[in-house]
Amino acid sequence: MPHLKIATYNIHKGFSQFNRRVVLHALREKLRELDADIVFLQEVQGEHGWHAERYADYPVTPQHDFLADDVWAHRAYGMNAVYEAGHHGNAILSRYPITRTFNKDVSAHRFEQRGLLHCEIDFKGRSVHCFCAHFGLFGKGRRVQMDALIAHVQDEVDGDSPLVIAGDFNDWRDQLSHGLESGLAVRDAFQIGHGRLARSFPSAFPLFKLDRIYVRGFDVGQCQVHGGRRLSDHAALCAELKLR
Repeated sequence: MPHLKIATYNIHKGFSQFNRRVVLHALREKLRELDADIVFLQEVQGEHGWHAERYADYPVTPQHDFLADDVWAHRAYGMNAVYEAGHHGNAILSRYPITRTFNKDVSAHRFEQRGLLHCEIDFKGRSVHCFCAHFGLFGKGRRVQMDALIAHVQDEVDGDSPLVIAGDFNDWRDQLSHGLESGLAVRDAFQIGHGRLARSFPSAFPLFKLDRIYVRGFDVGQCQVHGGRRLSDHAALCAELKLR
């Protein structure tokens, strides 16, 4: 059956750890090195009116378009947080056609604007439903967002359709995996492949298991954590999947 490589990465709005410098050009090279078919990105700056004036090498195009370049012909962006200078959210980059896109507001309170980007992707004639998630910093809010995710998938996706849910869940104590497994029959790819969740934060010395790749309808092959170079405060995760 066809193979698919997935990557997820919280890119910290294109700035290095502690916001010391713009790293978008290095991030683009990093993503190319990962060579994933579908990339799930969080904290993507869709627009910021001040950065281009302040930083000489800041791209004039939205970050998801700049990062995709000519490698990922299909991309989608979900605007979540809006402010005076611009906005940021989640993005999905794909080598395969995106046939449907929907961005769902899952904000649990007015202090954090969060969204869930849903893309249906035509993968060699099969529809794969992909969800890019960035959950909140507070436990109660994350549970609300998990329930919203489960309800949306149950309403919009057939029970036997292949499913990938990836992103930054901010789930310090792994309180969400059981609910997602029971509600959607998904499992974390690293849990399947290595028997444990991936440590991805902070990127320099990963201790916490914040980033996940949950899958359904796939067999899981090699899974890797890609840190180093301090391009973000998160490390990137990759998983090789085989469609059943």
